[in-house]
Amino acid sequence: MKGRYKVSASIATGQVEHMLRQVTPGRYDAYEALLRALATPSAGQVWMLLWHGQAGSPDAQYGNMEVDGHGYAPCVTSAQELSASGWNRSYEVVDGVDVARTLYPDHYGLWLNPHAPGGGVGIPWLDLRRIATGLERQPAGPLRLSEPGIEIPQFYALLAQNAHRTPAVRTLRRAWVQPALGAPYLAIGLDVYDASPPAVDSVRAMMQQSIGVVPDGLPVSTVAMSDEYDPVAMWMRAQARPFYDREAHAPATSPSQAPAAGYGYPPAHGGY
Repeated sequence: MKGRYKVSASIATGQVEHMLRQVTPGRYDAYEALLRALATPSAGQVWMLLWHGQAGSPDAQYGNMEVDGHGYAPCVTSAQELSASGWNRSYEVVDGVDVARTLYPDHYGLWLNPHAPGGGVGIPWLDLRRIATGLERQPAGPLRLSEPGIEIPQFYALLAQNAHRTPAVRTLRRAWVQPALGAPYLAIGLDVYDASPPAVDSVRAMMQQSIGVVPDGLPVSTVAMSDEYDPVAMWMRAQARPFYDREAHAPATSPSQAPAAGYGYPPAHGGY
């Protein structure tokens, strides 16, 4: 991984450090506040530790560390923490959003202040993806994922019927998603042959035609099965058989019953 951003002359406000001090195991609200601080331009700056090269140079390379089998790039949260860490190589100051965009595609997380008492706090790559793409667009992890237990056969039947009339749709899967914060919801995994704008519009229309039979108060979301970084899509690819499969000419009748907790996240003691 290469550091791709030049040193910024602006000074971070200390919000990241303030929120970092509030994070303790199980305090997902405090952890979300830390993510919001990192996602704030300029105020969410971190000091990335460079193992090779100088800030802004083509050969600049972040350090790396492994925790519970997951890779992280270490950083510190201020010039004071840089001094306290004893780091004697180069570094670069980067907005949290920018470093998140750099790291998450390589499945690398960000580890804040590993030199600090207690070892600092790790941000898994899935949460860096949330920072990079918008925190409100993805559920707060770690997630609990399972086969839905709610019986809504009318919705599934209508959705399968409408999918059969929508040539872009290959398969449909489902999962029950319980975020760390916020209400649980039903996710529908959409596997499509064609991602062109007309095809996307036809799939959107298919969902709109079907959603009316969902019981009041039951949130439903869709997930693109082609998204290799989405934890819900990852779980459905591994655990959930399609309830509609165009190529099988009939809906599957016995979905997988293999729930998973926190799929794609390191254990709580590792990253939170």
